[in-house]
Amino acid sequence: MFKLKHNKFFMVTVFAVTIVFSCQDNFKDIQNIGMPQTEPISEAENINLKYTSKLADTSSQSSVKANLISPKMLDFSNRDFGYQEFPEGIHLIVFDDDGGQSNIFSDEATIFTETDLIDLRKNVIIVTQTNDTLFAEQLYYDQEKEWLFTNQPVTYKSKDQIVNANAYSSDSKIEKGGLSEVTGIVYLDEN
Repeated sequence: MFKLKHNKFFMVTVFAVTIVFSCQDNFKDIQNIGMPQTEPISEAENINLKYTSKLADTSSQSSVKANLISPKMLDFSNRDFGYQEFPEGIHLIVFDDDGGQSNIFSDEATIFTETDLIDLRKNVIIVTQTNDTLFAEQLYYDQEKEWLFTNQPVTYKSKDQIVNANAYSSDSKIEKGGLSEVTGIVYLDEN
């Protein structure tokens, strides 16, 4: 009789443990039912996003650090490494701590949700607050660090010269000093 009770207890225990360990958190899978992995979770038009940060001297006020404007956004945040894609380009206005602003344009862009990195691609143009202009085919903007960078060729045009370089790295002020590996300088006539 003891052996029969022991076998029943063992079978019930094995069954209970099997049920507990077979249950999983399938919420993400349930969200994606009926949605192909190649499709965005949502689409939006006429986007106008403002990125803010709290002011150091107050806990209730914030300042606008950047403003992203785009005709279309595709949201792929349902992926393992979520992102938003802007297939029709963006206009990004970046504000520095001194109140100046720079305007960034690109034909395509992707914002990676987990890293706060914006990948700007195709015909990237930056116009600084002093009307200097930076041209690139790809440029990254780190929203958290407020930092622009690329390791691809760029052209920087100011009122007195055009500088070609193989890399660029700068804060939100976007200055000529961010150029590295300079490949050529053309001096412009100031007339």
